[in-house]
Amino acid sequence: MADAALQLAGLVKRFGAHTAVDGVDLAVAPGEFVTLLGPSGCGKTTTLNMIAGFLSPDGGHITLAGRHVEELPPFKRDLGMVFQDYALFPHMSVADNVAFGLKMRGVAAGDIAARVREALALVKLDGLEARRPLQLSGGQRQRVALARALVIRPAMLLLDEPLSNLDLKLREEMRIEISALQRRLRIATIFVTHDQGEALTMSDRIAVMRAGRIEQLGSPAEIYERPATRFVAGFIGSINMVRARATGAADAGGIARLETPAGAAAARFAGSAGDVTLTIRPERLRLGAPPPGAIAWDVVIERVVYLGARLELRLKLADGTPLLAEAPNDGRASWREGQVALAWFTAEDAWVIAEPAA
Repeated sequence: MADAALQLAGLVKRFGAHTAVDGVDLAVAPGEFVTLLGPSGCGKTTTLNMIAGFLSPDGGHITLAGRHVEELPPFKRDLGMVFQDYALFPHMSVADNVAFGLKMRGVAAGDIAARVREALALVKLDGLEARRPLQLSGGQRQRVALARALVIRPAMLLLDEPLSNLDLKLREEMRIEISALQRRLRIATIFVTHDQGEALTMSDRIAVMRAGRIEQLGSPAEIYERPATRFVAGFIGSINMVRARATGAADAGGIARLETPAGAAAARFAGSAGDVTLTIRPERLRLGAPPPGAIAWDVVIERVVYLGARLELRLKLADGTPLLAEAPNDGRASWREGQVALAWFTAEDAWVIAEPAA
């Protein structure tokens, strides 16, 4: 990507005999929001720390706005960063915390005051300039950290799990606000999280990481609807995985015929014949009378879990394969444990991964 805000090429980081980041390639466009998503130990935070300059790579290159920065210290990389614990100075006021980066850069006092007011207004903290961090709520402290990162007008924003210390309701509110602010400012952003919901709702693209490598890179819809591997499929939300065999390549419509323990099936597929994994998201697996052309399987309802707006139905095929279905709680559902039912889906509802089921 010639005009990339950030370009990683073959990035490597080792800690002794352990390779934490193993040849990561990634390009981030100006104004793009890219999330590094994965479990603990996958290399996402190590990658972010190399971009920020807190760790030196053992191989590869980091290019910011066209210039190599591997040898530059963090304060010369023109980056704004929000840490997981916010890293605010408890003895300083909100205004002084936000102003800190400007003072370190030698900005004139008059300009500092104006820019601090502007940054606090941007994150809706007007009037709280004199408070100390301990006098603020968790959400307000998160906003102060964000204002401090933005006030220096960085070329790029780095966010290291900044929502993980917030309660669920506030976390959901803040991810919408951060996403809206980032889109308004059009600032290129790298966001690190292990939370799939955050990644899906905030990102332009998601890089799912595993063992120091990017397993799949794509839009939220691509990652969710067409996972490239069993790992990605299992990490992003809930999913049913069924052993299957593709009897041939997909037809002109992208649909392949399959053999499964429950009988014949069909699904979207981009591979060739062989042992594969059939995947179906729980919200795409329905119970009841199937429409013409749907694939229907006999199941036993093992458990019905009440979740308020929806019901979670734990099912089992005749061969013991577990399945999960979700149904809206419309007040009319009468499913009960031990009931035999038909679970159905359409070929367009399902996706085939070219890896054999375990």
